[in-house]
Amino acid sequence: MDTTEISTNGSRDDEPSSWLEVEDAVPFTGTKTTKAATSAKRWSTVVTATLLVLIMTMPPLIILGSRLGASVVWIKSTVAGIGSQRGNVVESKKDVLLGGLLVPGFDEASCASRYQSAFYYKNLTRQPSPYLIKRLREQEALQRRCGPGTGPYSRASERLRTGATTDVDHIDGCSYLVLISYRGLGNRMLAATSAFLYALLTNRVLLMDLGYGDTLPRLFCEPFPGTTWLLPHDFPVSNFKDLNESAPEAYGNVAVNRSGSVSGLRFVYLHLDHAASAANLLAYCDDHREFLHRAQWTIMRADQYIAAGIFFNPAYRDELDRLFPRKDAVFYLLSRYLLHPTNEIWGMVLACTSQEHLLPEVVSKKEGGGVPPPIPTAGSGRSKAVLITGLSSWYHDNIREMYWKSAAAGGEVVSVHQASHEGSQRWFHGDHDVKALAEIYLLSLTDRIVTSGWSTFGYAGTGLGGLTPYIMFRGLDGLVPSPPCTKAMSMEPCSFAVPHFDCTKKEIDRDVLQVDVPHVRACDDVFWGVKLTDTV
Repeated sequence: MDTTEISTNGSRDDEPSSWLEVEDAVPFTGTKTTKAATSAKRWSTVVTATLLVLIMTMPPLIILGSRLGASVVWIKSTVAGIGSQRGNVVESKKDVLLGGLLVPGFDEASCASRYQSAFYYKNLTRQPSPYLIKRLREQEALQRRCGPGTGPYSRASERLRTGATTDVDHIDGCSYLVLISYRGLGNRMLAATSAFLYALLTNRVLLMDLGYGDTLPRLFCEPFPGTTWLLPHDFPVSNFKDLNESAPEAYGNVAVNRSGSVSGLRFVYLHLDHAASAANLLAYCDDHREFLHRAQWTIMRADQYIAAGIFFNPAYRDELDRLFPRKDAVFYLLSRYLLHPTNEIWGMVLACTSQEHLLPEVVSKKEGGGVPPPIPTAGSGRSKAVLITGLSSWYHDNIREMYWKSAAAGGEVVSVHQASHEGSQRWFHGDHDVKALAEIYLLSLTDRIVTSGWSTFGYAGTGLGGLTPYIMFRGLDGLVPSPPCTKAMSMEPCSFAVPHFDCTKKEIDRDVLQVDVPHVRACDDVFWGVKLTDTV
């Protein structure tokens, strides 16, 4: 998990702009306005971990991981190339709706990555089930009917403000899940995706805290058509970000001290932080029919991937089986649906891959019409680009020196790049989060990846790309582990805190991990955590 020095300062207007020449984001049609960047800008870092990535497509790419980017956006040839693909053979092979995960009709100019990203990824490594697609459409309808700006939301907000606590089962048919945004960017992405799964299972509208400095809208596009997932600034619970396990509304207190009674409570608070107490982890075992359904509002605090813990609940297993026939695809499919980088970030991704020649150029029609040039065959490239990101320059300097001194055994030309090595992490610093997210998406564009253990940044990058990583073990007392790494059992992120008791018995004083949960195994890198896998 992200664990370096913290700063929550807002974006600095006096920081120098990027050295990259960039452009404002455009849709497929390719209309652009050029902006010249002026001087070098330092890039920041979000994790102590270093991530190694190898792209085997042309040209092969290695990325060692944490951040990079430019201040604003596009590379002309890349965007224009995509725009010119309308109707040619290349676009016909790309499913921009990702097998039905996405719906058409969004304004392409407002969020270019939503439909353009398909051109930079390989085909989906896991296909969405028809039932998942059906439930996504139903969730979209729920978000539109009950979300901010609607009559049901206004009435629900007023009930929350005044403290009305009568049974809500028949009030507009709308209930809500508010996710508190905190900790590092990788943590927030894992929490948002798994909170969305919880909302899907419990028929709640998902509303996202904007984060300190209101950073969320700068990072991600709106995922739901015709509505917003952003929690309004006038949310009636003014101190909700300060809630903790001692709150009377905390699930552990309600379940243990109030015998499940929500009488007199305006909301129920789910404390699913990585260090949550056993009593609060009982929330994983609630089948939503015990007492949560009587609470119109739930507020969740999570800084990790909670999806694996949800599989401990017998009440949800049939539904989860229908949603995800492949259990190692939960984060991959939900994140590709939910998390679309804004034009600012997507442009940084394209700018880097184009300027540094990290990805092949997009094949487009020749000027004046005619047949596009032939697509090169696999294996014709003889170069590998190595991009290193991390807090230190040590990896970059040593790998570059290695290839300066000796030629690659396979005869490839190897180039080594690093965007930054700033030495510390800043949370909720707008510019730094923007650049961090650009790097996460660069990681997701690879074929092979090695990440350091415990890295939520790495979990997000590999999960978005549908990649099963190699994981480097953390050394103890300065010693190199033996073996130094292992191939992960699945591409799912690790859940750091799950019930260490049987959900069917709820004996929270017994520290025994439930072992009869299908497709849940101990993590490769965190012995007390679990992850989803198809390995039986």
